[in-house]
Amino acid sequence: MPKMTGAQALTKSLIDYGIDTIFTLPGAQLDPMFDALYDEKERIKVIHTRHEQGTSYMAFGYAQSTGSVGVNLVVPGPGLLNASAGLSTAFACGAKVLCLAGQIPSKLIGGGIGQLHELADQPGAVASVTKWRGRAEQPEDAPERVREAFIQLNTGRTQPVLLEMAPDIMATKADVTLLDTQSDYAKIDPSPDPELIEKAAALLGSASNPAIIIGGGIWGAEESLLALAEELQAPVYTSPHGHGAIDSRHYLAQNLMCAKEIWDSIDVVLSVGTRYQAPATWGKAEEKKLIRIDIDPKQSINICEPDVHIVSTASASLAALFDRVQLHNRKRESRSEEYEMLKTTVMDRFNSVEPQFSYNNVIREELPEDGIAVFGVTQLGFAAWFGFPTYKPRTLIHSGYQGTLGFAFPTAIGAQVANPDKKVVAVSGDGGFMFSVQELATLVQHKIGLVTIVMNDGAFGNVKRNQKEDYSGRFIASDLQNPDFMKLADSFGLLGIRVNSPDGLRTALSRTLKEDGPSLIEVVVGEMPSMWKYMPLVRAKDQTNEK
Repeated sequence: MPKMTGAQALTKSLIDYGIDTIFTLPGAQLDPMFDALYDEKERIKVIHTRHEQGTSYMAFGYAQSTGSVGVNLVVPGPGLLNASAGLSTAFACGAKVLCLAGQIPSKLIGGGIGQLHELADQPGAVASVTKWRGRAEQPEDAPERVREAFIQLNTGRTQPVLLEMAPDIMATKADVTLLDTQSDYAKIDPSPDPELIEKAAALLGSASNPAIIIGGGIWGAEESLLALAEELQAPVYTSPHGHGAIDSRHYLAQNLMCAKEIWDSIDVVLSVGTRYQAPATWGKAEEKKLIRIDIDPKQSINICEPDVHIVSTASASLAALFDRVQLHNRKRESRSEEYEMLKTTVMDRFNSVEPQFSYNNVIREELPEDGIAVFGVTQLGFAAWFGFPTYKPRTLIHSGYQGTLGFAFPTAIGAQVANPDKKVVAVSGDGGFMFSVQELATLVQHKIGLVTIVMNDGAFGNVKRNQKEDYSGRFIASDLQNPDFMKLADSFGLLGIRVNSPDGLRTALSRTLKEDGPSLIEVVVGEMPSMWKYMPLVRAKDQTNEK
């Protein structure tokens, strides 16, 4: 057994699991870890940020755009708490984020004596936004803890995990045995029950108007999904997290607005990897048979009790379901004309909202088909929930139900680092962008060629419109004082372009997407109209008013 420090054992174990990038911000409790990373700098790229929040968002972007594990590393206490916003986003979206955190000296943990960065219960502080929490108590523990972390990240419902190590353990040398990596995660997850698959296949095969509703749990099952949808001629209605599982140009690729339009005529619903929140509010549940496929046994019975409850992965379940449904299915003629008309009718209505449609249309037309778009919690982002055509898996990233303002810019940095050969665009409002504006320095220092679009209306636009419409224009805390974004870009040493129209954005995007380095496009806009009347969702403020 070779002698190595706890930090070396942790670093080498991460490398064995294929980790090639860590997003981090250094500090005293991590000094031994950074020394170990120095020895492995040819195998692990260290991207150091200007705020710990950026580390977790970047790890989220890395994970969400690839399906692989994204890793961030932060000091204990305030460092971990700063990173918790990104962890909450990853938790909401089911992303594989491994958060590595330091600790106070091991003998003092839980002592409450006021050590630097001490928390009374550090794992407990992030328990609600992590699936699993572990600590390497000795250097010899590191390989086993890393293995357990990766099992947790790759089985069941994928969500972030926390692995911590005290600085003295990082620095201590011991005899350490590195472990073989866990690779066959499919054997750990439950297989779909054949009897339930048969029951589901019979329901779908006999249905007059079957429909499939998918969410972010669909990844890995794209081929089986398309085969099953075409066999049944069933439209696939996607939540924002499922966009790209089927090319948006396919006539069966629909969205939840289309589903709501014809909800009354649907008789059997297959729900895969989604919380099913919006359809549950549309009514007439008693008139439909509901089949739910989800790896999370609790989520898959929340909101609506299914008639068939399959607890397994989407990939295993849909493959099995496709095999069996062919035995029950009747011959079905193509419904391409019907569903193309439905899509056109609904989207023409949605896309009439300007200027959101025109700006998003420019982004879609200029961005390559495999390019990645990260939309923030902004007017263009709301439009993109259902109105941004997506052609490839994992190329459209949203913040999920957390709706974390400011997530888009650092998340897109992580996506760009993970996909250096693809074009990535971040779309943020001026309010959200200023949450992490300091990461412009990270872009330049690490030569990350991200294109960032900032929609500048000088306000928290959604808040200000609500105050105008619902509170008789009693504006408070919604107007913003912004810097000159062009001078800001110049001061950081990146290309800056200011425009004020969709045509101007097209010209700017055409140029910046050809650049190797980072660039910032400021789009000066005014107040934008609300899109909520077209949405298949209930607004948070309306739910509040109902109470």
